[in-house]
Amino acid sequence: MAVCIAVIAKENYPLYIRSAPTENELKFHYMVHTSLDVVDEKISAMGKALVDQRELYLGLLYPTEDYKVYGYVTNSKVKFVMVVDSSNTALRDNEIRSMFRKLHNSYTDVMCNPFYNPGDRIQSRAFDNMVMSMMVQVC
Repeated sequence: MAVCIAVIAKENYPLYIRSAPTENELKFHYMVHTSLDVVDEKISAMGKALVDQRELYLGLLYPTEDYKVYGYVTNSKVKFVMVVDSSNTALRDNEIRSMFRKLHNSYTDVMCNPFYNPGDRIQSRAFDNMVMSMMVQVC
């Protein structure tokens, strides 16, 4: 079950963060922000190695006792971070990839909106509904 989904700008400030159990919201914000160091590490390691540049999925960033944190980076260096409940063992890597692709497609739709200013917080109702459906869908 996805418990937190975040979209982080290239400059590492949040564009969008949504967490399912709101009583632990601060904990999820902390997990998302601490994962940015791991994302930067993986991006710099990918830049040194001759890896396929089209591979945007970063995989498991780090596990904790209760959660697993996954990462994804767009070509424009916008980062997607997803925190998943680690008790859900049925969730496979390819399902996480497809969730990130769905999130990326919805993010692209937000960017294509002529009334959206790039760099502003994402306040799209359609984007929020898609994120909430992903969180409920994985339950």
